[in-house]
Amino acid sequence: MEIEMKIKGLMLDPLSNMPIIILVDTKGERALPIWVGFFEANAIALQMENIPTPRPMTHDLLKNVLYGLDARVKKILVNDLQDNTFYALIFVEVNGKIYTFDSRPSDAIALALRLRTPIYVEEEVIYKAKSIEINKEAVDQESLQKWLENLRPEELGKYKV
Repeated sequence: MEIEMKIKGLMLDPLSNMPIIILVDTKGERALPIWVGFFEANAIALQMENIPTPRPMTHDLLKNVLYGLDARVKKILVNDLQDNTFYALIFVEVNGKIYTFDSRPSDAIALALRLRTPIYVEEEVIYKAKSIEINKEAVDQESLQKWLENLRPEELGKYKV
């Protein structure tokens, strides 16, 4: 089952100092942290903060190509989690036909932000993520869950690279 989610924020993991995208379902009942690279986080942060760039970034270029081809991104779907790696699909409609493209979730989310496209996550991915290995050190899941539940709004969305 697919669950619609929104970006709650973008922040640094206090344990690993890696960027994390925090997705929450539309009811606010479940959160999904997705660890991403610094460049990908920067592309997302620029769009979240509506900061223009002097030249199109990769996701802006893809958006322009899609518009030029009269293609519409219908949704993105974080569809799998294997070996601590998330996977996503981008669903593109061209002339009434739907095409799917494999993507890193960070790229799919950066594109979805630019196109105001819905973000979905397979319920199974949320389930699998509860047992994800956070880093090489033993971090218990209960501590991570408490940390996610206690995030304050001022800690989110003000990502600095």
